[in-house]
Amino acid sequence: MIIGYTTGVFDLFHIGHLNLLKNAKGMCDKLIVGVTTDELMIKYKKKKAVIPFEERIEIIRNIKYVDAAIPQETMDKFEAWKKLKFDLMFVGDDWYQTEKWEKFEEEFKRVGVRIIYFPYTKGTSSTLINEVLNKIRNDEL
Repeated sequence: MIIGYTTGVFDLFHIGHLNLLKNAKGMCDKLIVGVTTDELMIKYKKKKAVIPFEERIEIIRNIKYVDAAIPQETMDKFEAWKKLKFDLMFVGDDWYQTEKWEKFEEEFKRVGVRIIYFPYTKGTSSTLINEVLNKIRNDEL
């Protein structure tokens, strides 16, 4: 059985999120998704999610491509591997060849985990959706 793992905030869920989950599930038997907690979001991204964690994880749990959704409480992907023992890790290609992910690749290669980079969905993101919503609220559109 091939176990896959991916993570995300999944705030303001959009087609890019769905594409990631659908493509990931197509490459593994079991897909586990780490959903970033509100506390980690504030610590890591220095901002709050629009949708609270409990609602975001419930949305992810109910997507047919997801076999399990768990809280992501740390950015340390190797810590997650120690607990979950996944075979594949899925991430957007906006991280490809970054220093951070090159280190992850080296670390994961030693334990036989392959990192798969999926094309980042151009033209949509939770940040972009949030900016549009703010403009609507401020009657700028």
